[in-house]
Amino acid sequence: MNKQNISKLKLFLMGLESRFSENCSIFKQINVTYITGLKEFKGIGLYDNGIIKYNFNGKTETLDISQLFSNIIKEAKNYECLSLIYSERGSVILISADNKNVTMKNLDVNSIDAKDSTITSPNPSPSPISGTTSTLLNRDYYIKIGKADALLKEIGIMSKEGKIKNDKIRKYNQIDHYVELLEGVLDKLPRNQVINILDCGCGKSYLSFVLNYYLTEVKKKKCHFIGLDYSESVIDSSKIMAKNLNYRNMEFHAIDIENYEPDKSVHVVLSLHACDTATDMALALGIRVDSDVIIAVPCCHKELLSQYSYEPFKSILKQGVLKARMADILTDGMRSLMLEAKGYEVSMVEYISPLETPKNLMIRAVKTATENDKAMDEYISLMSSLNVYPALYSFLNKW
Repeated sequence: MNKQNISKLKLFLMGLESRFSENCSIFKQINVTYITGLKEFKGIGLYDNGIIKYNFNGKTETLDISQLFSNIIKEAKNYECLSLIYSERGSVILISADNKNVTMKNLDVNSIDAKDSTITSPNPSPSPISGTTSTLLNRDYYIKIGKADALLKEIGIMSKEGKIKNDKIRKYNQIDHYVELLEGVLDKLPRNQVINILDCGCGKSYLSFVLNYYLTEVKKKKCHFIGLDYSESVIDSSKIMAKNLNYRNMEFHAIDIENYEPDKSVHVVLSLHACDTATDMALALGIRVDSDVIIAVPCCHKELLSQYSYEPFKSILKQGVLKARMADILTDGMRSLMLEAKGYEVSMVEYISPLETPKNLMIRAVKTATENDKAMDEYISLMSSLNVYPALYSFLNKW
């Protein structure tokens, strides 16, 4: 290649080096093909714990990104043309260079065969849905079959053959609706910084994996996920899934929520079906770390059921089922009021159909102001009127 186009190639690679430095956690690999006449010579660079292992002509070297690109520039001088594919989660960039021109363009992620870096059909057919369908399957999914196959297979929703499992169709619809409910909230977060997301009582972290995929590969946001759970076995499972998916922007800790001390700013706190007062613990942690967004789908409302009493409703609440339902409403209502008192704008929506589970409310809270004294006064008044001392209030005062 001539000197002029070698210089152009160098400028493009400088841009890729800057891109890598800004967010190396989503880098996957680099494939380089040098061509002279009818002969091709291929190199491949794979990420390995902060550095890149680059194999070319049977030799493997350990290089940083700057050294790798210097190596590629040096080698390009010996060939007529070059094709370089830079792959990261959700994006593929193709640089083509010869003696006439140097070009760079974005490719469809699904048009690349990662094993040999060849370009395939730009419009692959979506994987079929097996068995019975549901009315929701005609919707425009956020987590799309085809593009999200690796994720869907890892979390057990899709079979190895690329079909949604019959018994997982409902689950697939649920996780996609979860993303739909959060999209507008998460869009309000800043774009030009890493969004740190804390999943409290994460379990196997399926929804964190789904959000990770969507934010990183669809919305192109920089994000980092932290999963907390007291169970070492589920934390180990989450670590294995993250490794299998090559999601390097995730960390997991076997620890009680109330013992966790973040070492970085937290922008989003999630809590999905954390039992009883574990939800309060997650909400309190979100308030304490001044999280921009707090999302919770509560479960197992037991605490206030044994505490509250309200004389005007005495003749109604003697029916146990009504007292239990009222306890659910009071628990989530007081949680909402406390969040408002702490400066959050709160909305509640049904996460899934009540036919599937009555524990289907999602609390969405976005920090918009400083503390609201009037809301706090109302909260304290309710504590007195109902004769309750909620765990959320207790956790906040403890910390």
